[in-house]
Amino acid sequence: MYIYFRTRQLEKVCNKEVEAIKKHGPILAKKLQRRLSELKAAETLADMSTLPNARCHELIGDRAGQLSVDVEHPQRLIFIPANEPIPMKEDGGLDWDNITEIEIIEIGDPHPRK
Repeated sequence: MYIYFRTRQLEKVCNKEVEAIKKHGPILAKKLQRRLSELKAAETLADMSTLPNARCHELIGDRAGQLSVDVEHPQRLIFIPANEPIPMKEDGGLDWDNITEIEIIEIGDPHPRK
């Protein structure tokens, strides 16, 4: 799968171990690198649904259209499909079998406590 990044800073954190450790600590940085390797190795987003600890899923509510995969609870890699046009099923849902490009928009907790 091809991966884009929302910002250069996010790309730097995701691609440079030193930056990831500085921002998120050594445990999350290591798990982040593993998850990014899995995403890069996947042919389509559907491949991520078979990984037991990834918990790849679509978000709802004000985050509808975004997806996430677990990194280290509660931190997740949050992304959107980047194919043009975005592959959709007839029922209006995302067609995971044809999503081959994503844009990572954030590393964080999509459900922050108030």
